[in-house]
Amino acid sequence: MTAPLPSIRLDKWLWAARVFKTRALAGEAVERQRVRLQGQPVKPGRDVRVGDRLQLVQPGWVREVIVRGLSSTRGPAPVAQALYEDTPESLQAAAAAAERRHWTPEPADALRQGRPTKRDRRQLDAWEAADSPPRWDRWSATWPESGEGRKASR
Repeated sequence: MTAPLPSIRLDKWLWAARVFKTRALAGEAVERQRVRLQGQPVKPGRDVRVGDRLQLVQPGWVREVIVRGLSSTRGPAPVAQALYEDTPESLQAAAAAAERRHWTPEPADALRQGRPTKRDRRQLDAWEAADSPPRWDRWSATWPESGEGRKASR
């Protein structure tokens, strides 16, 4: 049986606690100052001890956890969740962020139409006058032939 660890690297603990999927992602988040130890920016190699307070910047809110255990290996989710404890303020902020996300409209819902289907394309082509150029030519990268603007030099 091994003795309990007195401390462990921050990036390794974040990976073992399943906050990040890989140690590389954990180290990158720490380098970008999205993880703070006791409110101070740190480096990935900084040692974490039991009782330390970490602030993790999540999209839309800041998660604050207290380190309750150390592990150098990544285990199942229940074991990983035992390594930290969310603060009550952090839980309230998470609930408020979830509520904001719930009531925020989905950006994709604002799109009323997407790419035309083959049938739509045929209807558009039939709708256009036979003697006028097709409307889809407006996206062409060629220069106008009427003398307005520059002409292609070929």
